[in-house]
Amino acid sequence: MTCTAGNGEPPTPPRAAMSAGVTTPDGWHPRTAERRLLHLLHHSPPARRRPLELLAFAVRHCLPSSPPSPHHHFLAALLLLSSPPPPALPLLRLVPPHAPPPLPLLNAAIKALTASSSPQLAFRLLSSLRRLHAPDRLSFLPFLGSISSLSLLSALHALLLRLGFLSHHAISLALLKPYPLPYARVLFDEMPQRNKCTVAYNTLITACLRADGLGAARHLFDEMQRYKRSRRSVVSWNVMIAGCAWCKQDDIAVLCFERMVREGEVAPDDGTLAAVLPVCGRLGNVGVGRWAHEHARKSGLLDRKLHVANAVMDMYCKCGDVHSAREVFKGMRQRSVVSWNTLISGFSLNGHGTEGIELYREMRTHREMPNAVTFLGVLGCCSHAGTVDVGRDIFQSMQLEHGIEPVIEHYGCMVDLLGRSGLLEEAYELIKGMPMRPNAAIWGALLSACHAHSGISIAEVALKELINLEPWNSGNYVLLANLYAEIGRWEEAGDVRRLMRRMSVQKAPGQSLIEETEFQFTNT
Repeated sequence: MTCTAGNGEPPTPPRAAMSAGVTTPDGWHPRTAERRLLHLLHHSPPARRRPLELLAFAVRHCLPSSPPSPHHHFLAALLLLSSPPPPALPLLRLVPPHAPPPLPLLNAAIKALTASSSPQLAFRLLSSLRRLHAPDRLSFLPFLGSISSLSLLSALHALLLRLGFLSHHAISLALLKPYPLPYARVLFDEMPQRNKCTVAYNTLITACLRADGLGAARHLFDEMQRYKRSRRSVVSWNVMIAGCAWCKQDDIAVLCFERMVREGEVAPDDGTLAAVLPVCGRLGNVGVGRWAHEHARKSGLLDRKLHVANAVMDMYCKCGDVHSAREVFKGMRQRSVVSWNTLISGFSLNGHGTEGIELYREMRTHREMPNAVTFLGVLGCCSHAGTVDVGRDIFQSMQLEHGIEPVIEHYGCMVDLLGRSGLLEEAYELIKGMPMRPNAAIWGALLSACHAHSGISIAEVALKELINLEPWNSGNYVLLANLYAEIGRWEEAGDVRRLMRRMSVQKAPGQSLIEETEFQFTNT
């Protein structure tokens, strides 16, 4: 087996003028071979994907047993740069036993083991390393990004404290990230102020938001601006905006974005827009969404970042402005299946069934392969357009042409399509033939169709199934009672009401929603 360069050609051997005493039989000087392999690892992606061939070339030229230098640079680079790296422990056995492996090589092996989800082996290797060398910070950093066990993390924390590594800024930052919030807060408070940089604040704010501690996160966000070393970066704003959305505080996320724009310390990047645009869509705040769209256009993010363009389209669709979403779609230089899915689903969401079906056909014309999400969108469009035959054909093509197994959501779309068209018997037969157990959404769609088309017998079947699945839901009882009342079967309507009382089901009261903006960020 020979090592090849990025263009597929084997490395050119050095000149034969080298002394035979310092070259291998095929004319390679060990130092030249090592440099050639290091060059391939650093500059040739195809070579990095063929680590075993590189290793075979090195073994054939005796680099592990008689390296040009005692540091084994090539083996360490092979573990750190190749993808995937070769098995670390067998690789270390290639090193001659008369001298211990150098510390950089052992650190590279530890990092490779933690990256390959083998933290136990990495920890054992670290224990062996301590008998051979004094570890440095690179010996511990890989662990801090992979440990999930609190007891193991605490043991490593104690070891770092005993060896004096907590004074290293990189170690203290890395130790802050894996701890849950109460422990991370204690560790943060114990850090000297000079070490509380922007990254430290961002890490703790993220931990607060994950624990739904929005108030604590807001306090830290305001506090970090008081110190020069911890001035807010665009990542800080992105963490805060995305965190508010994570905590289901969409209105606060928009306020945070507006404050970011107003203060103008940093410009929004693609991460900012990817965080705030879905929030605008959920709130229907098309004004802020349009500003984000305009910023993306002027800054070039709309053209350079595909996920930003997709987010802009999704925002417009959820705000009901399908025309603007279509204009963004037309102006895209490149599209992914997500781009097509977003607009098709947007047409379905806004009741533009015919346009969605046409867009699906255009997608197939462009030879873009649909996925499961595509079919959810286009089947929804068929429901709105009332095109039963088209829906049947598309549903059947999922598995026959594209090899996509329909899931329960696809069956729900078909039940809705057939039910809207009054084909209640066919919808019921489809439900009975499903390979999975129907859920409440399936029976609810059939019950709604029965209400629209006076299908009493099937409605009674659907209601019995719904009562078994969700006996607490008053809407199902009310729907059937109204259906009986509309066709003059007052006694049955009364029976349904009495069944509600017997089951202690309370009718959900009507609700109204008013927006309040009492929560305000404080200016620092």
